[in-house]
Amino acid sequence: MIEEILRFLHVVGAMVLLGTGAGIAFFMVLSNRSRDPALIAHVSSIVVIADTVFTATAAALQPVTGYFLARIIGWPLLEGWVALSLALYVFVGLFWLPVVWMQIRMRDLACAARDSGAPLPAAYHRLYRWWFAFGFPAFAAVLGIVWLMLTRPAL
Repeated sequence: MIEEILRFLHVVGAMVLLGTGAGIAFFMVLSNRSRDPALIAHVSSIVVIADTVFTATAAALQPVTGYFLARIIGWPLLEGWVALSLALYVFVGLFWLPVVWMQIRMRDLACAARDSGAPLPAAYHRLYRWWFAFGFPAFAAVLGIVWLMLTRPAL
């Protein structure tokens, strides 16, 4: 029974990470295309909240549920697909942590532009390009982790 609960929580956590990441990217990209500081300020404010409430919570709980699940089942943490999943998880974190800072900074820049009636500054566009670029390797790695969890290949 404990194994099933841990597996359920771990899968839900993975779905939250994947779904929130995809949703955040979708809404940020669409709002950015408008070039409207007010819309971007609004959407990025929601994105920062969603990343804090959903992504950060799931990211913190995934290793916990994964650790206990592996212990109960008997999967070695530092071998095979589990080790590769953990390495990819660290890889994702190396991209996600700067993205959190970028989203907060982009929100602040968009709010300032909205409040002053000015266009978005060059710093916003520069951060957006970095944010966009960081999303691809992180999202691909999350997909890789999900694939590893589902297939559990012998490595």
